[in-house]
Amino acid sequence: MYKIKKSDNIVVLAGKDKGKQGIVEHRVGINHVIVEGVNVAKKAVKPNPTAGITGGIISKSMPIHISNIALFNATTGKADRVGFKNLDGKKVRIFKSNGEIVKV
Repeated sequence: MYKIKKSDNIVVLAGKDKGKQGIVEHRVGINHVIVEGVNVAKKAVKPNPTAGITGGIISKSMPIHISNIALFNATTGKADRVGFKNLDGKKVRIFKSNGEIVKV
């Protein structure tokens, strides 16, 4: 089970976007995620008329390493670490600061 999953609300801890919040769009491999509105880069794209793609410069969300992000805890209003706990034979994610179960 991953500590950070798709549609989690996260806070960036390090890098050029430090302090920004966003929602995880999807995972890229084991250690990277793509977050909406975070780590955005300008990319040049060639036009492809058969696929209906127009050329030009576009903004694209690039992967960010999971060590540079943390889940946002709504009750404390801060970034928080994640742990695991067995509840009735089911493994659930919890916040380390207050022990609450992470709601997705």
